[in-house]
Amino acid sequence: MVHFVGAGPGAVDLITVRGQRLLEEADVVIYAGSLVNTALLEMVKEGCRIYDSARMTLEEVTAAMELAESEGLMTVRLHTGDPSIYGAVREQMDILEEKGIAYASCPGVSSLSGAAAALNLEYTLPGVSQSVVITRTAGRTPVPEKESVEAFAGHGATMVLFLSAGLLEQLTAGLLAGGYSPDTPAAIVYKATWPEEETYICTVGTLTATARENGITKTALILVGDVVSHSSYERSRLYHPEFTTGFRAGKKGVEGH
Repeated sequence: MVHFVGAGPGAVDLITVRGQRLLEEADVVIYAGSLVNTALLEMVKEGCRIYDSARMTLEEVTAAMELAESEGLMTVRLHTGDPSIYGAVREQMDILEEKGIAYASCPGVSSLSGAAAALNLEYTLPGVSQSVVITRTAGRTPVPEKESVEAFAGHGATMVLFLSAGLLEQLTAGLLAGGYSPDTPAAIVYKATWPEEETYICTVGTLTATARENGITKTALILVGDVVSHSSYERSRLYHPEFTTGFRAGKKGVEGH
């Protein structure tokens, strides 16, 4: 069987308990060498067969899975973050289905969450933004026109942009064209949760300059929206003393602090 496992955003101890168990039990590990923290490979058992998919094609990856299956071995396909976000897993799963090989998914902590933790940030502040747009800037991989940065920027919601650190001039133009002002808060989070993590608070208008000054060209998330500054937001009604829930009755006239 093949298990698609999320390795987490970088820190070794941010792999899930289930993911660690699968990694320890694996006979074969195929890991995304360009992004996954190789310290995780210290968890594998002696004799485990290890492949670095950064040097492989899709066909070579699935051939290694098929070989392992023919030998009665268990394979872990170790992806960075959570495999469901820009993990290119569906194409692997489709091939496995064609070959009659069983597979399952083990979710992981996304760098989306790692970046928020690095900044002690809440993406969905009441009265500021209740939606998070996860997207990327069009580069060598195109983006559907209706999902352009400009189109999403028009909503004014929190935006988290993957795979865009090397295209900041293009990204900035799209954000401005879509309706964000140059002084809209923004942030760059480089290698969230890794030992070498770096964070930079800036604005939409200074994204490019901030990245250039700090040598950031890849492996970074771009966060955009007023939640980055968290300077003005509404109190959560869920914890307000006057708010009734299924667990407690609200008390009228009580001021919260």
